[in-house]
Amino acid sequence: MLKLGITRRELLKAGAASATAIAAPSVAFAKAQDDPPQPPVMATVAFEVNGKPETLELDTRTSLLDALREHLHLTGTKKGCDHGQCGACTVMVDGRRINACLSLAVMHEGDRITTIEGLGTPQKLHPMQAAFIKHDGYQCGYCTPGQICSAVAMLGEIKNGVPSLVSDKLTARPKVSAEEIRERMSGNICRCGAYSNIVDAIVEVAGRSA
Repeated sequence: MLKLGITRRELLKAGAASATAIAAPSVAFAKAQDDPPQPPVMATVAFEVNGKPETLELDTRTSLLDALREHLHLTGTKKGCDHGQCGACTVMVDGRRINACLSLAVMHEGDRITTIEGLGTPQKLHPMQAAFIKHDGYQCGYCTPGQICSAVAMLGEIKNGVPSLVSDKLTARPKVSAEEIRERMSGNICRCGAYSNIVDAIVEVAGRSA
């Protein structure tokens, strides 16, 4: 017969101790649920959106995307995955493109923010907007605002000589090519699959500004 070197009394004590250790977090969790909710921490944020000064009183946990959509009612910027993986929420901050869903609004004190509404109007389209229409660079249109904002900022990157993973040289100004565009736009997903038309639209605008 196998002998474990432990008495029945000691085994019962060990079991009781284990049960207590397992139950302790549940008790703490139940106590936490009983505590009254704490009020949100608020902060005043001032920035420029589409050329207009804006000041908002926000919960410090508010994303830039929610500040734009829910507080300023600029709903052109879309909420897609809300995890920074689809690019539908792309806006430009001081000329650089970012995923607005991953950035807190309070981080942008004094910044210049441009959304799709700030690029052009139906009466006076931005060249990139006009090119997307001409080349049918969209189908459902949900990702289009982020695609256009990303494309405008991307051409600025190329103009300023910022290389990508597919650039031939790190020190030379990258050339506008389908390969460069696809690499730089890879963070903007089009679930309708209009990628070839999007590339054509960007190539046309790049040719005008070259």
